[in-house]
Amino acid sequence: MNKKELAAIFEEIATLLELKGENPFKCNAYRNAARTIETLDHPLDEFKDISDFEGIKGIGSSIAEKILTLVRTGHLPYYDELKASLPEGLMGMLDIPGFGPKKARAVYEKLGVASVRELEYACRENRLLELPGFGAKTQENILKGIEYLKKAHGRFLLHEARNAALGLLQSLKNIKGVKHLEVAGSLRRFANTVKDIDILAVSTNPASLVDAFISHPLVEEVVARGETKSSVRLTMGINVDLRIVTEGQFPFALMYFTGSKAHNVTLRGRALHLGYKLNEYGLFKRDAKKSARLNSEEAIFKRLGLTYIPPELREDWGEIEAAEKGTLPHLITQEDVKGIIHAHTNYSDGIATLNDYAVEATRRRCEYIGISDHSRAAFYANGLSPERLLKQLDEINALNKKLKNVRLFKGIESDILPDGSLDYPDEILEKLEFVIASVHSKFKMPKEEMTRRIIKAMENPHTTILGHPTGRLLLGREGYELDMGAIIDTAARHGVIIELNCQPLRLDLDWRNVRKAIEAGVRICISPDAHNLEELDFTELGVGMARKGWCEPHHVLNTLSARDVEKILQAKR
Repeated sequence: MNKKELAAIFEEIATLLELKGENPFKCNAYRNAARTIETLDHPLDEFKDISDFEGIKGIGSSIAEKILTLVRTGHLPYYDELKASLPEGLMGMLDIPGFGPKKARAVYEKLGVASVRELEYACRENRLLELPGFGAKTQENILKGIEYLKKAHGRFLLHEARNAALGLLQSLKNIKGVKHLEVAGSLRRFANTVKDIDILAVSTNPASLVDAFISHPLVEEVVARGETKSSVRLTMGINVDLRIVTEGQFPFALMYFTGSKAHNVTLRGRALHLGYKLNEYGLFKRDAKKSARLNSEEAIFKRLGLTYIPPELREDWGEIEAAEKGTLPHLITQEDVKGIIHAHTNYSDGIATLNDYAVEATRRRCEYIGISDHSRAAFYANGLSPERLLKQLDEINALNKKLKNVRLFKGIESDILPDGSLDYPDEILEKLEFVIASVHSKFKMPKEEMTRRIIKAMENPHTTILGHPTGRLLLGREGYELDMGAIIDTAARHGVIIELNCQPLRLDLDWRNVRKAIEAGVRICISPDAHNLEELDFTELGVGMARKGWCEPHHVLNTLSARDVEKILQAKR
C-alpha cells in the first residue's frame, strides 16, 4: 500500500465519521492525518513502531497504530466496521456537486434516503422542500447534479433514453429524402434500462441525414461519421448509433437490431430449420445470394410460419412458440386506458390540487382518477392524519357532485407497518373506496419476515391494491427480499390487485412478474404514482411494461369504465 492509497483511506474515514455525525474535531483529525501521510518524508516501510511517528504533526498514537496496521496487513478493522455501519450508497451521494456529508446525513436520517437514485426519487416527490437547510432551489440543484453524474453511469432509465430518441426522430424525420426512420434495440423492446440508442433509416439523401444527425442540438460529441453508420454521444451522456440501410434491407435490419439476442438466436434457428438463412441483410434460401423480397417485419414472420410478434415480447420467453400456434396475446394499448389510479395531491407530497386533477382528467378524456395521498406514517411526505384525510374526503365528495364525465375515487396509499398492519384503524379505512398498501420503511427485513409482513397486509379486507411490490429503484436500489410467488398466490386468493407502478425509477412490478401475476389470475393496475399533472404521462410507460408482461386489456383495472371500477371496488370492500 502506497502513501496515496493510505491517505485515501483516512480521508474516507473522515467522511464516514461526518456521515455518522461524529465530533468535527475527530473528523478533522483523520482528514489532517490523510494530508500528512501524503507528504511524509520517509517511505512507509521505514515506520516500524508508534514511536517512529513522534514529532510528526497530525499523527497521534491512535492514528499511528492504525497506519501501522494497514501497512502490515493491508486491512483496518476500524475502517471496515465503519463502512459496514452505513449504507453503501451514502458515499455515492457525495459525488453530486455541492452535496456534502451534512446534507447526505440529513436526508438519510430524516427521509431514509441512502443512494443517488433514492435521492432523485425523493426530489421528484418534493420531499426535500420542508427539510431544514434545503428548499426548492437546493432540490433543483441536486437534480441537476444527479443529471451530471448520469453521464458517466453507463446505463439509463427507459424514459430518459426514450425522450431523447423521440426528440431526435421528431427532427430527423423531416429531413429531405428520409423514407423510413425507426428506433430499434432494447429501447424498442421497452427494456427497464438501456445502454444506448439505435436508430435505423432509409434515405435517398444519406449525407443530409447524417449532417442533421451529428449537428442536432442534443449532440455533445461526434464519435464516428460514415456513409452507412454514424455515432454520437448526447449531452445526457448516452451514445446513439444511426444506421442507414437500403429499402430492401430495412425490415430485416429493424428485426435484427431490435433483438433481443436470445430471440434472434431462436428465430435464426427456426429459419435454418425451414431452409433459410436470416440476418440483418435479408432472408435467403440456402446457398442463394438474393434475399426474399419482403417489405415488413410482418411479412418476415409470416414467411417463417409465425404471426407478428410485437417488439416488447421479443425476449425468447415463449413468444415464438405462441406465434407458431397463433396464441399470442392481444396486447393492451394506450387507447384502452380509461382512467388513472394513484395520484398524490398537495394534501401530502404532491403539487396539484384535487381540482387540478379533475380539470386535467377532463382534458385527457379520462373517466376517473384515483386519489391516494400518503398515510400518516409517511411523515417525511406530509402524510395525512385521520383528521386531514376526512377533510380531503369531504372535498372529494363536494367536487364529485359538481363534476361531469369525471369521477375522483377516494383512496389512500397506506404504509404497510413493520408488523403488516395498515396505517389507520378500520373505522377510517371503511370510509375509503380503495386502499393502496405499500412498504415505505424497514427494507432490510429477512425474506421470510418481509413476505409475511406483506401477506398480512394483503389479507386485510381493506387492502385493494398492493403498491410497488418490490420497492426497487432502477439503477439505485434492489428490491427487498421477497417470495414473489407467495405474494402473487395471496393476491389471487384474496382478490388483491397488484400495481405496476410506472414511475420511471420504479417500473415495479417487473414485467416478468407481471406475466406470472396475470397467469395466476391477478388483475394489474397501471399506476403513474403522479405527484404533479405532467407525471400522469407516466401511464404510457406503464402500458409499455404491461405489454411486455403479456397483458391484454382485460388484465388491467384501468381499462374498465368508471362504473365497472366502482363495482370492483365495492365488491372488494
